[in-house]
Amino acid sequence: MLARQGRDVVVFERFEQAGPVGAGFMLQPTGLAVLDALGLTPAVEAMAQPIDHIFGREARRGRIVLDVRYDDLHRPRLALGVHRAALFDVLHRACLEAGIRFETGREMVAAEAGRVTDARGRSTPAFDLVIDASGARSRIAAGLGAAPRPLAWGALWGTVPWPGEPFDPRALQQVYRGASKMVGVLPVGARPGSPDRLATFFWSLRTEDHAAWRGAGLDAWKAGVRTLWPETAGLLETFTDPDQLTLARYGHHTLTRPVADRLAIIGDAAHSTSPQLGQGVNMGLLDAWSLAGVLASHTDLSEALSAYAATRRWHVRLYQALSLGFTPFYQADGRVLPWVRDHILGKVSRLPLSPRLLAATVSGLLLDPRPSHRP
Repeated sequence: MLARQGRDVVVFERFEQAGPVGAGFMLQPTGLAVLDALGLTPAVEAMAQPIDHIFGREARRGRIVLDVRYDDLHRPRLALGVHRAALFDVLHRACLEAGIRFETGREMVAAEAGRVTDARGRSTPAFDLVIDASGARSRIAAGLGAAPRPLAWGALWGTVPWPGEPFDPRALQQVYRGASKMVGVLPVGARPGSPDRLATFFWSLRTEDHAAWRGAGLDAWKAGVRTLWPETAGLLETFTDPDQLTLARYGHHTLTRPVADRLAIIGDAAHSTSPQLGQGVNMGLLDAWSLAGVLASHTDLSEALSAYAATRRWHVRLYQALSLGFTPFYQADGRVLPWVRDHILGKVSRLPLSPRLLAATVSGLLLDPRPSHRP
């Protein structure tokens, strides 16, 4: 976006070669609106899998406790299940085509007066603006008071070949036992250059239990998952080594003001939380769009940064609060919150207007932040 405005952009990347990290995720209508503005949606759609339904059930009795349909939206639009490599490939190629320069092997740890300093103590010349997009554990954002509160629960994530029936290729499906056991399967389309369709598999796990999980061995774990969701038996055979499943650790923080002198913070560096509402990538795209938009419409940098903070403030705070509030109903010990989820929230979600509100919440469309023009 910034390069298309005629700006000289340099990206500093901590890995020796720029590449994707992580499993699949859902691109919601909010994130897709940003890609629409960039003209990149068709390239992502070519590798992605349309998702029209999010479905969750309780394991023992099969009670439906989560049922979100995207056709309940006021203006229906499907989400996309995307492998992280697919979105990375499209965005990276667009950056190269726009003439953006990448400097790899440089982990940036501090920013002051437009200069960025890497882990080896090397500082850059002064830039007009530094944008920190280095994630939830950003050391730059930490200087502004970002101190993520570690969440007790994380998840094991892995990529597997699409298992076919009885799994729904257009749905994120989840099965729960209380709030301490959760397993999910998300169709994510294909990686770049491959026709093979894939799924992301995830298993909820306390982070402190990861070592014990490894020590118990895959066979014991697979037996537990099969008990919870027997249809996953074939899919589980894909995993032959614990290292095929990556533990994701989560933390929660929201910067009060994601800007400073010649510095803007976007994405998880500015606001991180659990993945229960699936908003992380989409919120980062919205931050980027908003920042590019205000830089195009304000000649004074300080005014532009203040406008960026104001534009994103309420949408970010709303979804940070919703994520923090919803998480204990799906990842926690105890019986009270799961009982409320299964016996009360499930029924409330079927009341008039509730399906539309639930769909709008999951889609990221409360306080609708979608772009209406190209930045």
